[in-house]
Amino acid sequence: MQFDVLIIGSGLAGQSAALRLAERGRKVALVTKRTMDDSASAWAQGGIAAVLDPLDSIEAHVQDTLTAGAGLCDPVATRFVVEQGRTAIEWLITQGVPFSRNDGNDTYHLTREGGHTHRRVIHVADATGHAVQRTLAEKVRQHENISILERHISVDLITAAKLGQAKNRCLGAYVLDIEADRVITVGATHTFLATGGAGKVYLYTTNPDTATGDGVAMAWRAGCRVANMEFVQFHPTCLYHPHAKSFLISEAMRGEGGILRLPDGTRFMPDHDPRAELAPRDIVARAIDFEMKKRGLDCVYLDATHLGRDFLVTHFPTIYARCLELGIDITSAPIPVVPAAHYACGGVVTDLNGRTDLPGLYAAGETAFTGLHGANRLASNSLLECLVFAAAAAEDIMTSQAFVHPALPEWDESRVTDADEAIVISHNWDELRRFMWDYVGIVRTNKRLERAVHRIRLLEKEIDEYYQHFRISNDLIELRNLVLTAHLIVKSAQRRLESRGLHYSGDYPDTLPRALETVLHPSRKI
Repeated sequence: MQFDVLIIGSGLAGQSAALRLAERGRKVALVTKRTMDDSASAWAQGGIAAVLDPLDSIEAHVQDTLTAGAGLCDPVATRFVVEQGRTAIEWLITQGVPFSRNDGNDTYHLTREGGHTHRRVIHVADATGHAVQRTLAEKVRQHENISILERHISVDLITAAKLGQAKNRCLGAYVLDIEADRVITVGATHTFLATGGAGKVYLYTTNPDTATGDGVAMAWRAGCRVANMEFVQFHPTCLYHPHAKSFLISEAMRGEGGILRLPDGTRFMPDHDPRAELAPRDIVARAIDFEMKKRGLDCVYLDATHLGRDFLVTHFPTIYARCLELGIDITSAPIPVVPAAHYACGGVVTDLNGRTDLPGLYAAGETAFTGLHGANRLASNSLLECLVFAAAAAEDIMTSQAFVHPALPEWDESRVTDADEAIVISHNWDELRRFMWDYVGIVRTNKRLERAVHRIRLLEKEIDEYYQHFRISNDLIELRNLVLTAHLIVKSAQRRLESRGLHYSGDYPDTLPRALETVLHPSRKI
């Protein structure tokens, strides 16, 4: 199969890039592991941060982002994204996204979230991501220039260097058709990684099952640098319930006045930070983790009952309905919550056009490291980043020079056999997620990280051997990518000899006076 652009991932970055390119005549393939609706973007509740209020300003949004990023945000990238905010929102409005409006007038309702000094988060009730994805997906499905490959997972990128050519660039990818159980060769003039994060590397996460670090792992194997992988954001408030899997309690609930309490009703956040519940996520998550470990608690509670029934049902209908299904009436009872792995601030290094180190390969969204998030992402900047860099990458692709695409070899599985013990994959998957949670979680130490590296190397050896001898499967591809991504996270954490933002070390509790990025190079052994 041959296309102008191959887009791997169907979240907001992937879909918006696909539409922008298709509308300008490019033939696009959109590859997604499950369906168009399965992405972290679709799960986003809070909204999209942008300067839309006359009382707000670009400077204030930039400063809030820099503050949350704990000295590691790239000022140029930050300003670039913030300045594009209004344009990005206006594009979504023209696509038909039904953002919530204020009662009694035609203005859009803006909410405030932790770390923001103004109300600047535009939203669709408490299911913004779902509404945006549904709106764009309908247009993507109808566009004649977009071919959608659902239930397909990319195995690896195809590069000119791997074909023995002197001038390296990305030429497409090998893709497994999961249902047909066969690998197809997809050639493309340009390839765009929008595979999301790697939350499934941890035992507890707010991410969908598809978040297995695929883009980072493929780009690394293709020779691209990655940066700041140690900064994994743990969302402070994931619903704690045996029948609730990865259900997020939106940041906006604290933004509107929700209070975190111990089981006896005591409020504890003012003891940890003067901003209390409105402190950045890393501080809130660490405070909850501290209180749980100190007191031996399974969870803490988010109390929003004082906001009133009408307000809660109107502003948080999804959360209200889901909690009610599980026997929790948020209008009269607090919500049990725990921290969970939520967002990767690091990723594949890109420039302001979304270009990676490999010519012809772009990345955007959670897969990419653009310099925007620094050591901690400001709430609701993630969807904004998806939109801005998808647009920038699409524009760069449109203006880039064409080249003669070589013939690509078919996938060779002549020397492998069917797997005899698939149980190995599930056991390794469970082991990885458990020790990553125990050793590379909210608080880290040298000893914990060393233990994690030792186990990762053992798993890598087993998985590499398995990969070389047996036919690939969706589970094997994901596990291979997860273990590599875990290795990059741990090695990055070992290199940061301080505590900053989302990375907190028990051995190095202080913050160094100079903020430096952690950049890993594939040419150097990890």
